[in-house]
Amino acid sequence: MSEPHGGSDGSDDFDAFEKNTRRLPVLEKPKDPPPDPIGSGQASSTAAYDPLPTLGDGKDGNGRFWSARRVPAGLLALLLLLVAGAFLYDITAVRAHRPAMSWRRSLAGQLARRPLDDTWVLVGAGVAVALGAWLLVLAVTPGLRGVLPMRRPHAEVRAGLHRAAAAMVLRDWAVEVSGVQSVRVRMTRTRADVLAISHFRELDDVRADLDEVLAGAVRSLGLTRPPALSVRVVRPGRKR
Repeated sequence: MSEPHGGSDGSDDFDAFEKNTRRLPVLEKPKDPPPDPIGSGQASSTAAYDPLPTLGDGKDGNGRFWSARRVPAGLLALLLLLVAGAFLYDITAVRAHRPAMSWRRSLAGQLARRPLDDTWVLVGAGVAVALGAWLLVLAVTPGLRGVLPMRRPHAEVRAGLHRAAAAMVLRDWAVEVSGVQSVRVRMTRTRADVLAISHFRELDDVRADLDEVLAGAVRSLGLTRPPALSVRVVRPGRKR
């Protein structure tokens, strides 16, 4: 059995073992750990949520939807293309020392001979004025009368509701009233005419319930300009 090197008490061997041993790093736990984004749920989502800008109760940007007027614009463009093409072809033919087309010679002769108070001249001028007025009306009016603009809770969202869909919603709400057998709704941009047929209960009671229910239905539509309600309650006609 070998003896340990160094002193008799083994202190030299303990000092050498301590020098060759490295101290391991210690990971200290932070005092205030950051919250877990997965476990925090709604709190973290709410903190990172940036709400969209909203519009107030004003009517800025809540006007009617503008129609693209594709059909009138297409017809006008086609007409102008045909007329311009015909005149360009005729002018090119004349410049190429060819005779002008017969319709242009006849038109020029008619315009040269007829006075301004001639019947056909007045008719042509009236047609041109009517077409011009029609185009101006189409240019300055929005169109899409069948789409009712809705309120804009968010600045980046704009919605509209068709009048037929709005009438269907009012009818569905009205048929839930006790005593109502059938309902007919006529919806315009500013008015909702409701005709209800009641087969039991007093007409005044049914009318009062319909007024309350339809008022809530109109509010639920979220329209910029809620239509005025006109409610009529009648008895069903006699069967023949």
